[in-house]
Amino acid sequence: MRVFTLCSGLLVVLLLDGWLTVAQDEAAARCVRSTDQEPQTGVFGDDVPLVSATSGTPHPCLRDCSTADGPIVCEYTLVVEWYYTMSKACYNCPCTMSDCDRPDCVAANGIPKLIMVANRTFPGPSIEVCQDDQVVLTVINHADNGEGISIHAHGIYQRGTPYMDGVSMLTQCPIGPHTKFTYNFTADHAGTHMWHGHTGMHRADGLFGPLVVRPPDKTNRQRALYDLDLPEHMVMMNDWIHRPAAQVFADHHHARGEDNPDSILINGKGQFAVYMDSTSLESPAPSYVTPREVFEVEQGRRYRFRLVSSGITNTPMKVSVDGHNLTLISTDGSDVEPRTVDALFLFGGERYDVVLDASQDVGNYWLKVKGYGQARGVIQGYAIVRYKGAPIANPTPDPTVDRTGVVFQEWNAPPSDTAITVNQLVALENASIPQKGKRTVYVSYDLNPVNNVHFNKPDLYPLGPTGPGYGEYHSAQINRRSFHFLDIPPLSQFDEQTMLDELCEVDSVDRERCSREYCSCPQYIQVELGQTLEIVLVDESKDLDIVHPFHLHGHAFRVVAQAKLGTNTSLEAVKMMDQNGEIKRNFNSPPEKDTVMTPSAGYTVIQFVADNPGWWFLHCHLEFHVEVGMGLVVRVGNQTDLPPVPKDFPRCGNYYGPSSSSAQSLIVIVLSVVIAVLLIIVIVLVVIVQRSNKSNGRGKASRVPNSDPQSATKL
Repeated sequence: MRVFTLCSGLLVVLLLDGWLTVAQDEAAARCVRSTDQEPQTGVFGDDVPLVSATSGTPHPCLRDCSTADGPIVCEYTLVVEWYYTMSKACYNCPCTMSDCDRPDCVAANGIPKLIMVANRTFPGPSIEVCQDDQVVLTVINHADNGEGISIHAHGIYQRGTPYMDGVSMLTQCPIGPHTKFTYNFTADHAGTHMWHGHTGMHRADGLFGPLVVRPPDKTNRQRALYDLDLPEHMVMMNDWIHRPAAQVFADHHHARGEDNPDSILINGKGQFAVYMDSTSLESPAPSYVTPREVFEVEQGRRYRFRLVSSGITNTPMKVSVDGHNLTLISTDGSDVEPRTVDALFLFGGERYDVVLDASQDVGNYWLKVKGYGQARGVIQGYAIVRYKGAPIANPTPDPTVDRTGVVFQEWNAPPSDTAITVNQLVALENASIPQKGKRTVYVSYDLNPVNNVHFNKPDLYPLGPTGPGYGEYHSAQINRRSFHFLDIPPLSQFDEQTMLDELCEVDSVDRERCSREYCSCPQYIQVELGQTLEIVLVDESKDLDIVHPFHLHGHAFRVVAQAKLGTNTSLEAVKMMDQNGEIKRNFNSPPEKDTVMTPSAGYTVIQFVADNPGWWFLHCHLEFHVEVGMGLVVRVGNQTDLPPVPKDFPRCGNYYGPSSSSAQSLIVIVLSVVIAVLLIIVIVLVVIVQRSNKSNGRGKASRVPNSDPQSATKL
């Protein structure tokens, strides 16, 4: 009887397990992609309000900074790993819309893709603190393929903590696989920032997230302009390619592939792939798309929206909200006099804070992000601004209609009544920039047609008519040179004897030679601690569709001049203009930024006091451009000006193998023995000579026979 009962129970368990497996397989197969309905510019399925993936119990550091009882320590942990969009964690998303908000589900725009994320969220966890809080950020590397990583706090200048800047092989060694690294810094720069991967192309695959530092109301100059500053009104936008960045990079640089974006995401959300329920009996079967972001507002209130561009390609993004103007109040964490616009452009790495006045009729309104440049003006991202009490539905107006009127930072446009440029912004806080002893450096950049040995070997597959006829890659360079990192991070492992031979000062370039052949080195600008540094950025682009946003680590700068010079220019032409007094600098409250765009065939003049010692990266913030060398280092001060290297700070570098080191050790041992023998010989000779001299002073010595004891006694 017991055997029968046991067998019966086992049979039931097996049958139940089989039924559950079949049921799970059927459930997984219910929601499938419809390949014949893939949209090219986005689809506009009905939207369902979802709880943010980062919602739940708020972090204790996300608090009212006006009532906060002083700075506190804010601890965060980022577990970084390779992951996948539309994974099994998404269950039946988007056919069951609530499944898209399950823990660990990264739906993105519905296209399955390999991604690199922190804590299985995209964008990654939001770090929101009060000004002067101490941020302790532990990063754990769980990347399955064993590569190194690092994290940069974009917008935090790391005053006194240069070792926390997060640039692999410049300020630290990469965080190795299965290891962790704890960043520890003071959040002293209030404003809208972001954190992101700064090793290889990890940011392009999703390794980034918001970083907000709020000041108390008493020091917030713009507080009277808005009623609410809510964490859910963060707007992170990025261009999105449907293949892993490394694959796109290799295809573009080694073959004939393109690196254009496929879509634009807002807070990691978009609509591209169309799904259908395979079990539906309806004909045609209903279609489903992943959810887009929804921003809720209440009529009669004014809201601070924080806009961040994590763009990776040459895709300037135009932001607007149907039926509403936007009042620009801050850029890169620095406050400016309010400017009301119909739309504004963001370039990669830039941040702008705007105020939206919810004064329109209760309803749904499109928030639109239109991509230009490589996005060709046809790829757009959409979110919804939904008034409280409005129906859960898409806005009715056509979202593809472009917003016109007053536009801030219009792509490649000169200033006009309807086009406001960045140098026309007025900072709320002026700064006196000492001009005595100032150093001026002219820096030109472009994509140059030289045989980059990494992608076009001159003797095998060169550029030009003797080459394969495709893959005509032009090198992203500064002053005709591509930047490459040293084999050890100079900030913490500086070796003057060997490094100074490899480093190349920015003014030492042989432009004529480097216009004919590929030049590469660790290019840098040396500036004395406390000296004013002026950099004149000159865009020599022949392709007027390309705009390069440059980001400086370690300092903010003032934009004192900017202009577009037509369809072409050169470093020599801009220098001549400057010598002739044609470039007028503005010292009357120029805007303060850390990321700036220069118009194609134009220039931008920036100035700052180099008062933060360290090795600070200045680079194009387009992911593929910085990867191939469009960057340089601003070295402020000398090693003696730096704070001490933290105890047990990781070290890295080359290893030359046991045979080489053994030979070196043997040589050292042999030389030591030879020197020791020579010293002994010299000592013996000295003793002999000294004894000989003493004998000569007493006269001739006589030998006493051993057999004559009396003679011995006499002596």
